[in-house]
Amino acid sequence: MRIVILIVLACISIVCLSQPTQGPTEAPTGPLDQTNGLTDPGTFQQDRQVFDEVDASDEGIGPLYNATYCRECHQNPASGGASQITETRVGHLDQFGVFEAPSIPIAHGHDVIKNRTLVNDRATCTSAQFSDREIQERVPETETIKALRMSLPLFGDGYIEVIADADIVKGAQAQCANKKLGICGQPIIVPVAEFRDFTAVGRFGWKSQHASILSFTGDAYLNEMGVTSVLFPDEVTNEEVTKLCATALSPNTGGGGEARGQLGDLAPVARFIRALMPPSRDLALSETPEAKHGAQLFDQLQCSVCHVSTWTTQPPGTIMFGGAYSVAPELGNKVIHPFSDFLLHDVGTGDGIEVVPAEHFGKKAKGKQSVGVANKLRTPPLWGLRFRPRMLHDGLSVTFTEVIRNHKNEARKSSTSFNALTDDEKQALFQFLRSL
Repeated sequence: MRIVILIVLACISIVCLSQPTQGPTEAPTGPLDQTNGLTDPGTFQQDRQVFDEVDASDEGIGPLYNATYCRECHQNPASGGASQITETRVGHLDQFGVFEAPSIPIAHGHDVIKNRTLVNDRATCTSAQFSDREIQERVPETETIKALRMSLPLFGDGYIEVIADADIVKGAQAQCANKKLGICGQPIIVPVAEFRDFTAVGRFGWKSQHASILSFTGDAYLNEMGVTSVLFPDEVTNEEVTKLCATALSPNTGGGGEARGQLGDLAPVARFIRALMPPSRDLALSETPEAKHGAQLFDQLQCSVCHVSTWTTQPPGTIMFGGAYSVAPELGNKVIHPFSDFLLHDVGTGDGIEVVPAEHFGKKAKGKQSVGVANKLRTPPLWGLRFRPRMLHDGLSVTFTEVIRNHKNEARKSSTSFNALTDDEKQALFQFLRSL
Protein backbone atom coordinates (compact mmCIF):
# COMPACT_ATOMS: atom_id res chain seq x y z
CA MET A 1 0.00 0.00 0.00
CA ARG A 2 2.83 2.41 0.87
CA ILE A 3 4.46 1.75 -2.52
CA VAL A 4 1.20 2.47 -4.32
CA ILE A 5 0.73 5.76 -2.44
CA LEU A 6 4.29 6.82 -3.21
CA ILE A 7 3.79 6.05 -6.90
CA VAL A 8 0.55 8.04 -6.96
CA LEU A 9 2.18 11.00 -5.22
CA ALA A 10 5.10 10.87 -7.61
CA CYS A 11 2.75 10.86 -10.59
CA ILE A 12 0.84 13.80 -9.16
CA SER A 13 4.09 15.68 -8.68
CA ILE A 14 5.16 14.99 -12.26
CA VAL A 15 1.79 16.17 -13.57
CA CYS A 16 1.96 19.34 -11.51
CA LEU A 17 5.49 20.11 -12.60
CA SER A 18 4.66 19.49 -16.24
CA GLN A 19 1.67 21.80 -16.22
CA PRO A 20 2.56 24.98 -18.16
CA THR A 21 2.39 28.27 -16.34
CA GLN A 22 -0.82 30.05 -17.20
CA GLY A 23 -0.20 32.61 -19.91
CA PRO A 24 -1.38 36.21 -19.94
CA THR A 25 -5.13 36.77 -19.92
CA GLU A 26 -7.17 39.71 -21.16
CA ALA A 27 -7.85 42.39 -18.55
CA PRO A 28 -11.53 42.99 -17.87
CA THR A 29 -13.04 46.09 -19.45
CA GLY A 30 -16.05 48.18 -18.41
CA PRO A 31 -18.48 48.93 -16.87
CA LEU A 32 -16.55 51.94 -15.62
CA ASP A 33 -18.37 52.23 -12.30
CA GLN A 34 -17.31 48.78 -11.13
CA THR A 35 -14.07 47.36 -9.76
CA ASN A 36 -11.63 45.47 -11.95
CA GLY A 37 -11.31 42.93 -9.12
CA LEU A 38 -8.44 44.58 -7.26
CA THR A 39 -10.88 45.53 -4.51
CA ASP A 40 -14.25 44.12 -3.55
CA PRO A 41 -17.34 46.08 -4.65
CA GLY A 42 -17.91 47.54 -1.18
CA THR A 43 -14.36 48.85 -0.84
CA PHE A 44 -14.47 50.17 -4.40
CA GLN A 45 -17.60 52.21 -3.64
CA GLN A 46 -16.12 53.51 -0.38
CA ASP A 47 -12.94 54.58 -2.19
CA ARG A 48 -15.02 56.25 -4.89
CA GLN A 49 -16.80 58.27 -2.22
CA VAL A 50 -13.42 59.61 -1.08
CA PHE A 51 -12.56 60.38 -4.71
CA ASP A 52 -15.91 62.18 -5.11
CA GLU A 53 -16.12 63.97 -1.77
CA VAL A 54 -15.70 67.74 -1.60
CA ASP A 55 -12.88 68.77 0.73
CA ALA A 56 -13.29 71.89 2.86
CA SER A 57 -10.81 74.41 4.20
CA ASP A 58 -10.40 72.57 7.48
CA GLU A 59 -9.32 69.54 5.45
CA GLY A 60 -6.55 71.46 3.75
CA ILE A 61 -8.03 72.95 0.58
CA GLY A 62 -6.04 75.93 -0.68
CA PRO A 63 -4.93 78.53 -0.16
CA LEU A 64 -4.24 78.14 -3.90
CA TYR A 65 -6.10 75.49 -5.86
CA ASN A 66 -7.99 74.54 -9.02
CA ALA A 67 -10.57 72.12 -7.62
CA THR A 68 -12.07 71.00 -4.31
CA TYR A 69 -12.34 67.29 -5.15
CA CYS A 70 -10.95 64.76 -7.61
CA ARG A 71 -14.16 64.18 -9.53
CA GLU A 72 -14.37 67.87 -10.39
CA CYS A 73 -11.69 67.26 -13.03
CA HIS A 74 -12.27 63.53 -13.65
CA GLN A 75 -15.94 62.78 -14.30
CA ASN A 76 -16.91 61.79 -17.87
CA PRO A 77 -18.64 59.37 -18.23
CA ALA A 78 -18.00 58.27 -14.63
CA SER A 79 -15.70 59.09 -11.73
CA GLY A 80 -12.16 58.73 -13.02
CA GLY A 81 -12.82 59.97 -16.54
CA ALA A 82 -11.66 63.12 -18.28
CA SER A 83 -13.52 66.43 -18.42
CA GLN A 84 -13.58 69.77 -20.19
CA ILE A 85 -11.56 71.38 -17.39
CA THR A 86 -8.10 72.71 -18.21
CA GLU A 87 -5.23 73.96 -16.08
CA THR A 88 -2.87 76.85 -16.87
CA ARG A 89 0.89 76.47 -17.14
CA VAL A 90 3.39 79.22 -18.00
CA GLY A 91 7.07 80.00 -18.20
CA HIS A 92 9.68 81.90 -20.19
CA LEU A 93 13.13 81.52 -21.70
CA ASP A 94 16.10 83.09 -19.95
CA GLN A 95 18.87 85.03 -21.71
CA PHE A 96 20.47 81.74 -22.76
CA GLY A 97 17.29 80.33 -24.24
CA VAL A 98 16.77 77.92 -21.35
CA PHE A 99 13.25 77.38 -20.00
CA GLU A 100 12.64 79.02 -16.64
CA ALA A 101 9.61 78.54 -14.42
CA PRO A 102 7.90 81.74 -13.27
CA SER A 103 8.18 83.65 -10.03
CA ILE A 104 4.65 84.73 -9.12
CA PRO A 105 4.11 87.30 -6.33
CA ILE A 106 0.99 87.04 -4.19
CA ALA A 107 -0.24 88.78 -1.04
CA HIS A 108 0.92 92.14 -2.37
CA GLY A 109 4.42 90.77 -2.87
CA HIS A 110 4.81 89.33 0.65
CA ASP A 111 5.14 85.88 -0.89
CA VAL A 112 6.68 84.77 -4.19
CA ILE A 113 5.95 81.33 -5.61
CA LYS A 114 8.96 79.97 -7.50
CA ASN A 115 9.79 76.89 -9.59
CA ARG A 116 6.17 76.13 -10.38
CA THR A 117 4.76 76.27 -13.90
CA LEU A 118 1.20 75.65 -12.74
CA VAL A 119 -0.87 78.78 -12.05
CA ASN A 120 -3.94 78.03 -9.95
CA ASP A 121 -7.20 79.65 -11.00
CA ARG A 122 -8.70 79.76 -7.52
CA ALA A 123 -7.62 81.04 -4.13
CA THR A 124 -9.08 81.24 -0.66
CA CYS A 125 -8.31 82.83 2.66
CA THR A 126 -10.14 80.82 5.28
CA SER A 127 -9.69 83.13 8.28
CA ALA A 128 -12.51 85.69 8.56
CA GLN A 129 -10.05 88.20 9.99
CA PHE A 130 -8.08 88.14 6.74
CA SER A 131 -10.88 87.39 4.29
CA ASP A 132 -9.93 90.41 2.19
CA ARG A 133 -6.25 89.48 1.85
CA GLU A 134 -5.12 89.24 -1.76
CA ILE A 135 -3.43 85.94 -2.59
CA GLN A 136 -4.75 85.26 -6.09
CA GLU A 137 -2.13 84.02 -8.53
CA ARG A 138 -1.88 85.97 -11.77
CA VAL A 139 0.36 85.32 -14.73
CA PRO A 140 3.17 87.93 -14.77
CA GLU A 141 3.84 89.88 -17.94
CA THR A 142 7.26 88.21 -18.10
CA GLU A 143 5.79 84.80 -18.94
CA THR A 144 5.77 84.47 -22.71
CA ILE A 145 5.06 80.72 -22.82
CA LYS A 146 1.45 79.93 -21.96
CA ALA A 147 -0.33 76.60 -22.24
CA LEU A 148 -3.58 74.90 -21.31
CA ARG A 149 -3.70 71.22 -20.36
CA MET A 150 -6.79 69.06 -20.31
CA SER A 151 -7.62 66.76 -17.43
CA LEU A 152 -6.68 63.17 -18.28
CA PRO A 153 -8.84 60.05 -17.88
CA LEU A 154 -7.67 57.58 -15.25
CA PHE A 155 -9.43 54.44 -16.46
CA GLY A 156 -7.08 51.46 -16.65
CA ASP A 157 -4.17 53.28 -15.03
CA GLY A 158 -3.72 50.46 -12.52
CA TYR A 159 -2.60 48.22 -15.38
CA ILE A 160 -0.43 50.88 -17.01
CA GLU A 161 1.40 51.33 -13.71
CA VAL A 162 2.58 47.70 -13.72
CA ILE A 163 3.94 47.58 -17.27
CA ALA A 164 7.64 46.79 -16.95
CA ASP A 165 10.01 49.73 -17.31
CA ALA A 166 12.17 47.59 -19.57
CA ASP A 167 9.28 47.01 -21.98
CA ILE A 168 8.67 50.73 -22.40
CA VAL A 169 12.39 51.35 -22.95
CA LYS A 170 12.55 48.53 -25.50
CA GLY A 171 9.69 50.15 -27.37
CA ALA A 172 11.65 53.39 -27.56
CA GLN A 173 14.78 51.61 -28.75
CA ALA A 174 12.85 49.84 -31.51
CA GLN A 175 11.38 53.12 -32.73
CA CYS A 176 14.67 54.99 -32.73
CA ALA A 177 16.46 52.14 -34.53
CA ASN A 178 14.26 52.68 -37.58
CA LYS A 179 15.91 55.79 -39.01
CA LYS A 180 13.68 55.86 -42.10
CA LEU A 181 10.57 56.15 -39.97
CA GLY A 182 11.73 59.34 -38.28
CA ILE A 183 9.96 58.46 -35.02
CA CYS A 184 11.96 58.29 -31.80
CA GLY A 185 10.10 58.34 -28.51
CA GLN A 186 11.84 59.43 -25.33
CA PRO A 187 11.38 57.62 -22.02
CA ILE A 188 12.13 59.69 -18.95
CA ILE A 189 13.27 58.49 -15.55
CA VAL A 190 11.49 60.16 -12.64
CA PRO A 191 11.56 59.93 -8.83
CA VAL A 192 8.94 57.94 -6.96
CA ALA A 193 7.44 60.05 -4.19
CA GLU A 194 6.74 57.12 -1.86
CA PHE A 195 10.38 56.00 -2.03
CA ARG A 196 12.59 59.07 -2.45
CA ASP A 197 15.77 57.25 -3.47
CA PHE A 198 14.04 55.20 -6.15
CA THR A 199 13.41 56.15 -9.78
CA ALA A 200 11.34 54.54 -12.52
CA VAL A 201 10.16 55.15 -16.08
CA GLY A 202 7.46 57.81 -16.13
CA ARG A 203 4.11 57.06 -17.77
CA PHE A 204 1.43 59.30 -16.20
CA GLY A 205 0.67 62.92 -17.00
CA TRP A 206 1.11 64.90 -20.21
CA LYS A 207 4.89 64.82 -19.72
CA SER A 208 5.11 61.28 -18.27
CA GLN A 209 6.22 63.05 -15.11
CA HIS A 210 5.09 60.26 -12.78
CA ALA A 211 5.73 56.54 -12.64
CA SER A 212 3.41 55.60 -9.80
CA ILE A 213 -0.25 56.28 -9.17
CA LEU A 214 0.46 57.26 -5.57
CA SER A 215 2.99 59.88 -6.71
CA PHE A 216 0.52 61.18 -9.31
CA THR A 217 -2.22 61.37 -6.67
CA GLY A 218 -0.05 63.21 -4.14
CA ASP A 219 1.01 65.71 -6.81
CA ALA A 220 -2.62 66.37 -7.77
CA TYR A 221 -3.68 66.84 -4.15
CA LEU A 222 -0.94 69.41 -3.56
CA ASN A 223 -0.94 71.33 -6.83
CA GLU A 224 -4.56 71.04 -7.92
CA MET A 225 -6.29 71.16 -4.52
CA GLY A 226 -3.66 72.65 -2.22
CA VAL A 227 -3.83 69.65 0.12
CA THR A 228 -0.48 68.59 1.57
CA SER A 229 0.39 65.06 2.64
CA VAL A 230 3.26 63.09 4.09
CA LEU A 231 4.53 62.67 0.53
CA PHE A 232 4.17 66.37 -0.26
CA PRO A 233 4.29 68.10 3.14
CA ASP A 234 5.18 71.65 2.08
CA GLU A 235 2.63 74.27 1.03
CA VAL A 236 3.41 76.11 -2.19
CA THR A 237 3.15 79.40 -0.28
CA ASN A 238 5.42 80.54 2.53
CA GLU A 239 4.68 80.03 6.20
CA GLU A 240 3.19 83.48 6.79
CA VAL A 241 0.53 83.25 4.10
CA THR A 242 -0.18 79.62 4.94
CA LYS A 243 -0.89 80.51 8.57
CA LEU A 244 -3.30 83.25 7.55
CA CYS A 245 -5.06 81.32 4.82
CA ALA A 246 -5.19 77.72 6.04
CA THR A 247 -6.81 76.32 9.16
CA ALA A 248 -5.76 72.67 8.78
CA LEU A 249 -2.55 71.31 10.19
CA SER A 250 0.18 70.64 7.64
CA PRO A 251 0.70 68.06 6.32
CA ASN A 252 -3.05 67.72 5.80
CA THR A 253 -4.83 64.39 5.85
CA GLY A 254 -7.67 65.31 3.54
CA GLY A 255 -10.13 64.72 6.34
CA GLY A 256 -9.23 61.06 6.66
CA GLY A 257 -7.20 61.37 9.84
CA GLU A 258 -5.77 58.30 11.49
CA ALA A 259 -8.71 56.22 10.26
CA ARG A 260 -7.14 56.25 6.79
CA GLY A 261 -3.57 55.88 7.95
CA GLN A 262 -0.56 58.10 7.50
CA LEU A 263 -1.34 58.76 3.84
CA GLY A 264 -4.80 60.15 4.59
CA ASP A 265 -7.00 60.39 1.50
CA LEU A 266 -4.13 59.44 -0.81
CA ALA A 267 -4.44 55.76 0.10
CA PRO A 268 -8.12 55.20 -0.84
CA VAL A 269 -7.91 57.49 -3.87
CA ALA A 270 -4.84 55.70 -5.26
CA ARG A 271 -6.51 52.36 -4.57
CA PHE A 272 -9.66 53.54 -6.38
CA ILE A 273 -7.65 54.57 -9.44
CA ARG A 274 -5.81 51.24 -9.48
CA ALA A 275 -9.16 49.44 -9.37
CA LEU A 276 -10.71 51.35 -12.28
CA MET A 277 -11.65 49.26 -15.29
CA PRO A 278 -10.07 49.98 -18.66
CA PRO A 279 -12.70 51.35 -21.04
CA SER A 280 -14.31 48.79 -23.32
CA ARG A 281 -14.66 49.12 -27.06
CA ASP A 282 -17.95 50.02 -28.73
CA LEU A 283 -18.47 46.40 -29.77
CA ALA A 284 -21.25 47.07 -32.25
CA LEU A 285 -19.20 49.70 -34.07
CA SER A 286 -15.85 47.92 -33.85
CA GLU A 287 -17.25 44.86 -35.66
CA THR A 288 -18.48 46.80 -38.69
CA PRO A 289 -16.54 46.36 -41.95
CA GLU A 290 -15.92 50.11 -42.05
CA ALA A 291 -14.29 50.22 -38.58
CA LYS A 292 -12.21 47.13 -39.37
CA HIS A 293 -10.99 48.81 -42.54
CA GLY A 294 -10.23 51.89 -40.43
CA ALA A 295 -8.09 49.76 -38.13
CA GLN A 296 -6.06 48.63 -41.12
CA LEU A 297 -5.63 52.22 -42.25
CA PHE A 298 -4.53 53.17 -38.72
CA ASP A 299 -1.67 50.70 -39.10
CA GLN A 300 -0.89 51.70 -42.69
CA LEU A 301 -0.60 55.35 -41.67
CA GLN A 302 1.89 54.21 -38.99
CA CYS A 303 -0.24 55.70 -36.23
CA SER A 304 0.22 52.42 -34.37
CA VAL A 305 3.98 53.03 -34.08
CA CYS A 306 3.29 55.46 -31.24
CA HIS A 307 -0.25 54.44 -30.36
CA VAL A 308 0.81 50.88 -29.51
CA SER A 309 -2.34 48.81 -29.11
CA THR A 310 -1.26 45.94 -26.87
CA TRP A 311 0.82 45.54 -23.72
CA THR A 312 1.22 42.78 -21.15
CA THR A 313 1.66 43.66 -17.49
CA GLN A 314 4.30 42.18 -15.19
CA PRO A 315 3.66 38.92 -13.30
CA PRO A 316 1.80 39.02 -9.97
CA GLY A 317 4.09 39.52 -7.01
CA THR A 318 6.64 41.60 -8.92
CA ILE A 319 8.16 44.10 -6.51
CA MET A 320 8.13 47.71 -7.69
CA PHE A 321 9.28 51.14 -6.51
CA GLY A 322 11.98 49.87 -4.20
CA GLY A 323 9.56 47.62 -2.33
CA ALA A 324 6.80 50.20 -1.93
CA TYR A 325 4.41 48.28 -4.18
CA SER A 326 3.80 44.72 -5.36
CA VAL A 327 1.86 43.71 -8.47
CA ALA A 328 -1.50 42.29 -7.41
CA PRO A 329 -2.82 39.07 -8.99
CA GLU A 330 -5.77 41.01 -10.38
CA LEU A 331 -3.42 43.35 -12.29
CA GLY A 332 -0.50 41.09 -13.11
CA ASN A 333 0.01 39.08 -16.31
CA LYS A 334 -2.85 40.91 -18.03
CA VAL A 335 -3.14 41.92 -21.68
CA ILE A 336 -4.35 45.49 -22.15
CA HIS A 337 -5.01 47.69 -25.19
CA PRO A 338 -4.30 51.33 -24.28
CA PHE A 339 -2.99 52.49 -27.70
CA SER A 340 0.04 54.35 -26.33
CA ASP A 341 3.79 53.84 -26.04
CA PHE A 342 3.96 56.10 -22.94
CA LEU A 343 6.91 57.90 -24.51
CA LEU A 344 7.44 61.59 -25.17
CA HIS A 345 7.35 62.72 -28.80
CA ASP A 346 7.68 65.95 -30.72
CA VAL A 347 4.68 65.84 -33.03
CA GLY A 348 4.30 69.59 -33.35
CA THR A 349 1.76 69.96 -30.56
CA GLY A 350 4.16 70.54 -27.66
CA ASP A 351 3.19 73.12 -25.08
CA GLY A 352 6.66 74.60 -24.49
CA ILE A 353 6.66 73.70 -20.78
CA GLU A 354 9.53 71.80 -19.22
CA VAL A 355 9.29 69.44 -16.25
CA VAL A 356 10.47 71.08 -13.03
CA PRO A 357 11.32 68.39 -10.43
CA ALA A 358 10.53 70.57 -7.41
CA GLU A 359 7.02 71.15 -8.72
CA HIS A 360 6.10 67.50 -9.07
CA PHE A 361 8.13 65.93 -6.28
CA GLY A 362 8.29 68.58 -3.59
CA LYS A 363 10.71 71.33 -2.70
CA LYS A 364 13.42 68.85 -1.69
CA ALA A 365 13.40 67.09 -5.05
CA LYS A 366 16.78 66.65 -6.66
CA GLY A 367 17.40 68.31 -9.99
CA LYS A 368 17.31 72.02 -10.66
CA GLN A 369 15.89 71.95 -14.15
CA SER A 370 13.82 69.78 -16.44
CA VAL A 371 14.51 66.78 -18.62
CA GLY A 372 14.49 68.80 -21.86
CA VAL A 373 11.00 67.96 -23.08
CA ALA A 374 9.47 71.39 -23.64
CA ASN A 375 8.24 70.56 -27.13
CA LYS A 376 7.35 66.96 -26.38
CA LEU A 377 4.25 65.32 -24.95
CA ARG A 378 3.36 61.80 -23.92
CA THR A 379 1.46 59.77 -26.50
CA PRO A 380 -2.06 59.93 -25.04
CA PRO A 381 -3.73 56.50 -24.70
CA LEU A 382 -6.64 56.21 -27.11
CA TRP A 383 -8.74 53.71 -25.19
CA GLY A 384 -11.91 55.53 -24.16
CA LEU A 385 -11.48 58.03 -27.00
CA ARG A 386 -15.22 57.80 -27.70
CA PHE A 387 -15.82 59.55 -24.36
CA ARG A 388 -13.60 62.55 -25.16
CA PRO A 389 -15.06 65.24 -27.45
CA ARG A 390 -12.08 67.58 -26.88
CA MET A 391 -8.67 66.30 -27.88
CA LEU A 392 -4.93 66.98 -27.69
CA HIS A 393 -3.40 68.54 -24.59
CA ASP A 394 -5.24 71.86 -24.81
CA GLY A 395 -8.65 70.52 -25.83
CA LEU A 396 -8.83 72.94 -28.74
CA SER A 397 -9.07 70.22 -31.40
CA VAL A 398 -12.60 68.89 -31.58
CA THR A 399 -12.60 66.83 -34.79
CA PHE A 400 -10.41 63.92 -35.84
CA THR A 401 -9.37 65.81 -38.96
CA GLU A 402 -8.06 68.70 -36.85
CA VAL A 403 -6.18 66.35 -34.54
CA ILE A 404 -4.46 64.42 -37.31
CA ARG A 405 -3.56 67.48 -39.37
CA ASN A 406 -2.04 69.12 -36.28
CA HIS A 407 0.47 66.26 -36.14
CA LYS A 408 3.82 67.35 -37.57
CA ASN A 409 7.55 66.71 -37.07
CA GLU A 410 7.83 63.04 -35.99
CA ALA A 411 4.27 62.43 -37.19
CA ARG A 412 4.50 64.42 -40.43
CA LYS A 413 4.53 61.32 -42.67
CA SER A 414 1.37 60.00 -41.05
CA SER A 415 -0.37 63.34 -41.35
CA THR A 416 0.64 63.69 -45.01
CA SER A 417 -0.55 60.18 -45.79
CA PHE A 418 -3.87 60.94 -44.11
CA ASN A 419 -4.40 63.91 -46.42
CA ALA A 420 -3.99 61.57 -49.38
CA LEU A 421 -6.82 59.24 -48.26
CA THR A 422 -10.14 59.24 -50.06
CA ASP A 423 -13.20 60.55 -48.22
CA ASP A 424 -14.44 56.99 -47.72
CA GLU A 425 -11.11 55.93 -46.25
CA LYS A 426 -11.11 58.88 -43.88
CA GLN A 427 -14.60 57.98 -42.71
CA ALA A 428 -13.49 54.39 -42.12
CA LEU A 429 -10.57 55.63 -40.02
CA PHE A 430 -12.91 57.86 -38.03
CA GLN A 431 -15.27 54.94 -37.41
CA PHE A 432 -12.36 52.97 -35.96
CA LEU A 433 -11.41 55.87 -33.70
CA ARG A 434 -15.04 56.28 -32.56
CA SER A 435 -15.06 52.62 -31.56
CA LEU A 436 -12.18 53.00 -29.09
